[in-house]
Amino acid sequence: MSTKVNLLGLSGSLRAQSAHTAVLRTVAECLPELVRLELFGLGSLPPYNEDCDGVHAPLEVLALREAVARSDGLLIGSPEYNHGMSGVLKNALDWLSRPHGQSVLSGRAVLTFTASPAFTGGVRAHQQLNETLWAIQARLVQYPQIVIGSSGSKTREGRLVDDASRRFLMAGIECLLEQVRSSQRLRS
Repeated sequence: MSTKVNLLGLSGSLRAQSAHTAVLRTVAECLPELVRLELFGLGSLPPYNEDCDGVHAPLEVLALREAVARSDGLLIGSPEYNHGMSGVLKNALDWLSRPHGQSVLSGRAVLTFTASPAFTGGVRAHQQLNETLWAIQARLVQYPQIVIGSSGSKTREGRLVDDASRRFLMAGIECLLEQVRSSQRLRS
């Protein structure tokens, strides 16, 4: 009997027509029966302020940390703004990295992707995103970079429609699921 897997999806874009949210929605629709992907919006998170953390942490931050703690793994997507990840995503990761040495992301399986209207697909943001996750000690899935270039022509009606991108992305999701299942077997 297979164990249920709960994944959490974070989109680093707040746009209504976000390619990253479209990718996350597409993945959620393509997952096997016992796997669920919950999307968590980052738009209401306040800017990180250490003075407002700990017992004073905002409810939105506590909700995000709880969602990560409930998940078995994460799928995180970021646009590339000025050769880096989005500020909203960096802010969320800063909140999630605390308290220092006790992050809910520490040791948790994470697969990342970027998408961009540019042909490069956000490759620089992808590297920055992974560096930040390494610093937090998340367990990055070993898979080639998932960068979706020319994203405007590959998404339609809030979904990723490019077959080659979908296949490559879903193969990465399989690696994420294997890493999660391996962790579940070790815990049982």
